[in-house]
Amino acid sequence: MYRRWYTPLVGKKSKSPTRVGAQPEGLERQGKSVPAIFYRTEAGGEPVRDWLKEHSSEDRKRIGEDIKTVEFGWPIGMPVCRPLGEGIYEVRTSLAQNRIARVLFYIDKKGRMVLLHGFIKKTRKTPDEDLDLARRNKTKHQRGLQ
Repeated sequence: MYRRWYTPLVGKKSKSPTRVGAQPEGLERQGKSVPAIFYRTEAGGEPVRDWLKEHSSEDRKRIGEDIKTVEFGWPIGMPVCRPLGEGIYEVRTSLAQNRIARVLFYIDKKGRMVLLHGFIKKTRKTPDEDLDLARRNKTKHQRGLQ
């Protein structure tokens, strides 16, 4: 004996978005206060994603957990997140072997966490060249949104 619970769905079209590649409304956020996206260069590269791929799976997992904490808990403060000025923040992650990772980001006008630059911290103060690179990436990203 067969049950017919599936038949009402056969032959009916699913309600898909009208745009190609569009996500149903609200699916992008999935309960996140600020969904994270990677900054993309004009050439199509994603520097933070490439930087993450250079690290071990354990390091990537720890960094990802801290990014996820910010996504779901924004606004959030120390010890996970700290403002650096001019709208740029850092996600702070402690790694194995006494290393410290930082991912610099900003919140864009669409309410997304744009991951601008990542590095392993070697000095007490955030190096100026890393902060300057994040500022330049932020400016390029903002120009692309207009």
